[in-house]
Amino acid sequence: MTSETGKILHFQKMQALGNDFILLDAPELAPSGALAARLADRKRGIGADQVVFFLPPGKEGGGEGVDVRVRMFNADASELEACGNATRCIARRFMDETGRTDCRIGTVAGSLECRRVSQDTIAVDMGAPGLNWSDIPLAREADTAALDLVDLPFPGLPPAVCVNMGNPHAVFFVGDVERDVPLAEWGPRIETHPLFPARTNVEFASVLPPGPDGETRIRMRVWERGTGITEACGSGACATLVAAVRTKQIANRRAIIAMDGGDLDIEWRAQDEHVLMTGSADYVFEGRIGL
Repeated sequence: MTSETGKILHFQKMQALGNDFILLDAPELAPSGALAARLADRKRGIGADQVVFFLPPGKEGGGEGVDVRVRMFNADASELEACGNATRCIARRFMDETGRTDCRIGTVAGSLECRRVSQDTIAVDMGAPGLNWSDIPLAREADTAALDLVDLPFPGLPPAVCVNMGNPHAVFFVGDVERDVPLAEWGPRIETHPLFPARTNVEFASVLPPGPDGETRIRMRVWERGTGITEACGSGACATLVAAVRTKQIANRRAIIAMDGGDLDIEWRAQDEHVLMTGSADYVFEGRIGL
């Protein structure tokens, strides 16, 4: 996928559980939040939650030995360090183009190993979560397993469980995510709370009854930093599983995270503390857009 001459750009649109992305190869253009916001605009651009810029070989980001290097921006022009759902889309595109069944993707947050499970299903090793207050990061030292945001006027808001999965997350366990949480009201206030100097993604979760095969299931809804309410968040699903294990909401280290856009299979592996995420990634369309 290459850019055309002048100011006509060739792009692909992909989605993972309703979280949608513009994938852009334009080596002559520096990755730009302003350009990302213009492309992501759903009325005047292509429309997306995030925009992925593929970097030319040898550029910075992601460490050594990576197959693809990218930078990613939210719809509000802010740069994000990592995105689980976008990573699956990037990996699928690379594997489809090369015929390989594995790859390593370089991001601002580091490299992520991916492997193909089936044609449209990709597994990603998201690495070990950051759990210390400075990892999140928080503005001051605090208990990341029970962070009280007592100054917010939200009745029934439980303590947050904070996890960094390459980007910051604050997870709140409630009785019923549909009934108990006005997400559009609470999400932006928590995202920009002073305790989160880099802002934060916000997840509300409820443990569900076991699935038909006895699998652990957690219902989650998300307010994404820099984007707002989305149908799914891969790194947020990982953070939710980690938060559930840390606070003993569930008895094992693997669960299905059920989001508005669909399900992800998440495991927090005991032997190395890495979080494994498995789910779908699909093409939507491709085209050209003039700048």
